[in-house]
Amino acid sequence: MRYYLTTPIYYVNATPHIGHAYTTIAADILVRHHRQRGDDSFFLTGVDEHATKVHRVAQEQGLDPQAYVDRIAEFWRELPGTVGAEPDFFIRTSDEGHKEFVREFVQRIYDNGDVYEDVYAGLYCVGCEAFKSEDELVDGKCPQHGDRVEYIEEKNYFFRLSAYQERLLALYDERPDFVLPAFRYNEARSFIAGGLQDFSISRAGQPWGIPLPWDESQVAYVWADALVNYLSALSYARPGEDLVPAYWPAAHHMLGKDILRFHCVYWPAMLISAGYDVPQQLYVHGYLTMDGAKISKSVGNVIDPLPLVDAFGSDPVRYWAIRSATFGRDGAASEDALHERYERELANELGNLVSRTTAMIARYRDGDLPSGPGSPEIAAKLDALHAGIPARLDAWELTGALEAIWEVVRELNRLVERAKPWELAKDADKAAELDTVLYDLADGVRAVAIALHAYLPATAPAILRALGQSGDVSWDGVRSGGLAPTRGIEPAQPLFPRVERAAGV
Repeated sequence: MRYYLTTPIYYVNATPHIGHAYTTIAADILVRHHRQRGDDSFFLTGVDEHATKVHRVAQEQGLDPQAYVDRIAEFWRELPGTVGAEPDFFIRTSDEGHKEFVREFVQRIYDNGDVYEDVYAGLYCVGCEAFKSEDELVDGKCPQHGDRVEYIEEKNYFFRLSAYQERLLALYDERPDFVLPAFRYNEARSFIAGGLQDFSISRAGQPWGIPLPWDESQVAYVWADALVNYLSALSYARPGEDLVPAYWPAAHHMLGKDILRFHCVYWPAMLISAGYDVPQQLYVHGYLTMDGAKISKSVGNVIDPLPLVDAFGSDPVRYWAIRSATFGRDGAASEDALHERYERELANELGNLVSRTTAMIARYRDGDLPSGPGSPEIAAKLDALHAGIPARLDAWELTGALEAIWEVVRELNRLVERAKPWELAKDADKAAELDTVLYDLADGVRAVAIALHAYLPATAPAILRALGQSGDVSWDGVRSGGLAPTRGIEPAQPLFPRVERAAGV
């Protein structure tokens, strides 16, 4: 099975914040999980450099736009590694390979008769890079960015989106899982059913962008440029190899709800016009919020992920991000919540479980893992994880899947409290019972570590090493009875040492 996952490409008008890290983390979790299942996977992320707001920031700093994006793109290139993510390719829309592909793509739309020239006059939000109607504004301002919109009147080229209304409705009706969650599907379909208006695919008088092949006095409008990255990257990500036939249309787009219309309406229509299949699925997630507002540079309530990672490590930040909100919905994020989850869940529940398990094996069995079998009760819970987690992650239930794994962590801790191995160790007649308990704990911790690998890619191998197990994290390992015999188990070092919070962290 092939699995191609993309994040939206991020504007480089400022440096990354935790909202961008959130999307990147979620995408990395899904790709890592699919690789555990043996799927041929490709993970794409990158940056959108040709936006009007990027051009303006460069002007404000007295820089040539290319010089500006070359400098700031490095902050974005470092973002995945900062949060433990491993994309296969990082695209920049100033890449020559992307620019060449975009020109070919829009030419196909033009040749299909879906482009015409007209004059546009209307209100434009630079923050959203989108035209707005009066009904969408609050006191004359964009409700998302709080900025006043600008009146623009210029001659542009337009895409005949209106000609694709019936085809898009048919697509949605044939594929009720094309957009998830379901309420976002309903939102997109309602937008289509309400009547589609043609939209501009070019900008005049802006030198920063990709010139249209039939009229180089105009450049491609940001959405006619940026969306194409999901295809263009496959054409040059591996030099000399075209990956489009391999990974398209096995594409899953992850995006924030603020760009739903562009991805779920404009993008499939442009693909159909250009002669491409539409992607397999789009998932629209919510915002991480602070004080009820989206975390945003323009709002001024950003959380920089780098100090958090420096203080807590990338795995705790990944864990906290997915725990902060039910994935798909808005949810409040705070540094206090990160610290609380670090101590209560990661250090006390998971870290203490690993420490207790290894310490008891070292003390009561001289470091030798007891042989199985374990109890049917624990075996059933591990086998249920193996069977159930893939279905939940295929449904994009990242938070629910993590909670299901964590419930096994808690059950193993409850086993310690119920069985009281320290009491069993005092009675030689209960040696077999103690062996079963220790085996259940070790096998359970092993399976949990593999199940958590996608979420905690640095921590999971450390747990397996503490148990003397191989580094194989393939999904088949999330079953009961997979504990390999080994000797020399020693009490594990703390996985999540105490963190003294510095000011601002």
